[in-house]
Amino acid sequence: MPLGPFTLVATFLTVWWIVLFAILPLGMSDQIKDPPTDGTQWGAPKNPNLKKKFITTTWVSIIVWLIIVAIVWIGWSPVPDITHANAL
Repeated sequence: MPLGPFTLVATFLTVWWIVLFAILPLGMSDQIKDPPTDGTQWGAPKNPNLKKKFITTTWVSIIVWLIIVAIVWIGWSPVPDITHANAL
C-alpha cells in the first residue's frame, strides 16, 4: 500500500476537520429572536447538538476517508514517491 500509517492518520484528521465545518451549521435556525438578557451572544445557539454533530462528522469522515484511500489504492490518484533516492 502506498500510504503509510502517518499519512493515513493525517488524511483522516484533515477529512474529519473539513467535514466538521460542513456539518456544524446544519440544523441551526435563522429565526429573529429577542435580544439576549442573560449575557450570551446573539449568534449562540441554545442547543447546538455538538455530540450528535461530532458523531455524524465521524461516520461521514470515515466514509469519505475510505473513498480517498480506495482511490489511491486503485491507482486513480497515485501518491508520488518522495524518498531521498529520487533526489536530483
